[in-house]
Amino acid sequence: MTWRDSWVSTARLARLLTVEDRCTQGMYLELGSGSLEQWVERSAVLEQLDGVQRVTWWENCVPRRKDLPMKIEDGSTLVVAEVDEVFSPPAAPESLSVVNAHHFRRHSRPSQGILSGHPTKGLLVVWISPRTLELASRLRDWGDFVHIRHIAAAGIPGFTQISVFENVKAVDPMYMHFYEFDSDEPEKTFSTMTHFVAPRLGGFDSEEFAAWADWREPGGRLFYCNTFRLLGEV
Repeated sequence: MTWRDSWVSTARLARLLTVEDRCTQGMYLELGSGSLEQWVERSAVLEQLDGVQRVTWWENCVPRRKDLPMKIEDGSTLVVAEVDEVFSPPAAPESLSVVNAHHFRRHSRPSQGILSGHPTKGLLVVWISPRTLELASRLRDWGDFVHIRHIAAAGIPGFTQISVFENVKAVDPMYMHFYEFDSDEPEKTFSTMTHFVAPRLGGFDSEEFAAWADWREPGGRLFYCNTFRLLGEV
């Protein structure tokens, strides 16, 4: 067996064990409120649509959190549909209070992070936009080569794959940073992030850490940032 054959076999095994090595072409997300039974029913409806490969539903770990900017109304539950190019977003359900619904396509730059061999149990979902279209490239470079890069390089326990998506429509938020955790305590995992990243950049008081943490300097606006725990899938 050649080194390449061995690598391919390992990669295939990883795909059987985990979902964070995704090459999903798109994501459709609905964030809102309602009973768990209603969201399970909604997930089953979405799963039947053309272009939908898989649907999961997630519990909001910190509804209406106050420690980070939140420019949109929050919800108690998040539904994530992994979709391909034939998918077309459906109308919002009348039976549920859907606060936000967005269709994202995979960004051309590759994901960062690791394959842990364990299934994804938690998410960190970040929605961000540039202040102007002229700043989009600058914000994207900061996100990919500064912010996400140091998170991936820090090897934070529980963090696995970090993928970037862009909104199919010309509306806010323009970008989604989709963090996958193999920890079943996603908020606790998220809370450790700065403690692993800061020492790499000279500590919490360094200019490098300030540049890593400040999405405003490259022209960004943070719309939403929150953690979610897996509840079910179809």
